[in-house]
Amino acid sequence: MAQAPKVSVIPLGGLGEIGKNMTVIENQGEILVIDAGVMFPEDEMPGVDLVIPDISYLVERKDRVRAIVLTHGHEDHIGALPYVLRQLPVPVYGTRLTLGLVESKLEEHHLLGETRLREVQAGESRTIGRFEVEFIHVNHSIADDVALAIHTGAGTILYVTDFKFDQTPIDGRVTDLQKLAELGRKGVLLLMADSTNAERPGYTLSERVVGQTLMEVFAGAPGRILVATFASNIHRIQQVVDAADRYGRRLAVVGRSMVNVVGIASRLGYLSVPDGMQVPVEEIGRYKPQELVILSTGSQGEPMSALSRMAAQEHRNVAILPGDTVIISANPIPGNERVVGKVINRLLHLGAEVIHSPFSGIHASGHASQEELKLLLNLVRPRFFVPIHGEYRMLVAHKRLALAVGIPEGHVELAEIGDRLELTPDSLRKTERVPSGQVLVDGLGVGDVGHVVLRDRRLLSQDGILVVVVTVDKRTGQLVAGPEVVSRGFVYMRESEALMEDARLQVRRALERRVPDGLSDWQSIKSEVKEILSRYLFERTRRRPMVLPIVVEV
Repeated sequence: MAQAPKVSVIPLGGLGEIGKNMTVIENQGEILVIDAGVMFPEDEMPGVDLVIPDISYLVERKDRVRAIVLTHGHEDHIGALPYVLRQLPVPVYGTRLTLGLVESKLEEHHLLGETRLREVQAGESRTIGRFEVEFIHVNHSIADDVALAIHTGAGTILYVTDFKFDQTPIDGRVTDLQKLAELGRKGVLLLMADSTNAERPGYTLSERVVGQTLMEVFAGAPGRILVATFASNIHRIQQVVDAADRYGRRLAVVGRSMVNVVGIASRLGYLSVPDGMQVPVEEIGRYKPQELVILSTGSQGEPMSALSRMAAQEHRNVAILPGDTVIISANPIPGNERVVGKVINRLLHLGAEVIHSPFSGIHASGHASQEELKLLLNLVRPRFFVPIHGEYRMLVAHKRLALAVGIPEGHVELAEIGDRLELTPDSLRKTERVPSGQVLVDGLGVGDVGHVVLRDRRLLSQDGILVVVVTVDKRTGQLVAGPEVVSRGFVYMRESEALMEDARLQVRRALERRVPDGLSDWQSIKSEVKEILSRYLFERTRRRPMVLPIVVEV
């Protein structure tokens, strides 16, 4: 009896978290990778720039990896490519806009000439090794987003991440419901779908509603209008351009990523800016306030973004003026509420009117809400279902929706990063786990910041550091000078001279007790100094600074 064909699905990111999306499909000894995204660091990761997936499992099998296929151009789906491609130099498939954004990123990392980019269009099908991949148009907050139907020997895997059903999209291209229904009729073995808004009842607002709200705001704004949104939301940017054109305003663009994306989208034909409308930000002083719209990054309160620098009165070209109207056209990503609120408060202090409420109609999510998720499940009627793209509570909510529309309990699997899901035409089960997790990017360093370094950084940020320098005679082992104590981030030396002097005395007495035996055992000296000072300082201050002993031989 012939063995049933098997396919493995391994999520390496994007489950139980928002960001660093990456999924691995294994079919007949070959590997296809879907997306390669980044996640922005959490508060307990001081100094870290980006978080990317651990791809050690793929690197060990690099000869079997056939390609990376991209769903769309958001950072949480393409941002890790420069780091991944250095270890996995494989072809990259994506739609025109997605690859346009990828090209810019690879050029910055000096990888563009070394990477094979393969452009695809929604509606096309490509054979990639032993995989047949169909690209299906879906709506999202960025153009050229696709779902993937991956045909394997075991059956069809439908991967639908970051989507919504917008019946009135800006570009007129609705999600390809016919293709999704057709796949459902033919039979889908496994559906993996976006869970971001699985807790949100009803339907997601159409992007076109935001355009109507923008027109109303533009009609009543007496002075300059500043709009902060995601740089990648080209449909939102187009509606800002349309409103500016209708009310005779010039457009200035600020923020490195915004300038970059507007340039790419205009060049590729995804954004239409009337001739003569866009003006350099350095020349905005030549125009009256009611003649200007400034398009900016910073909708998430990022410290170095253009809007944050304006709010702090630190931007080189734009100063917030009384009478300005600032539109923050995005909802705060969970965890960003505090920093966004700080930016809003500063803008209000400077006399601007700020429009930001999630109920103001000034923003529409790019993710499907509960009724749309149910519709997808009913259109496709998959044999098995795995919720993806979301924190664990979102995955659980999505599972409940699947059960509500009639998918059997045993056919819905809540997976975690590193799980191997083994598929046959009749079964879905978890088998062994694979190496997975987070790789931290800090400047030019990739993976050289680990748990020990983060622990030290957290300790330094909480209680500071105390450096103790002791000088000993190399020949006799006698104490020659010191101990000298230097404090950073612990106490201010001048105001705590008595405490520092007592600390020096504590160390000196301990060392003098060891003088008859000499001070030649550096490691034991350091350990003793560290122990004595840590205990003494905690008793006096109830703080635990990092104590760093240094022994110098002369």
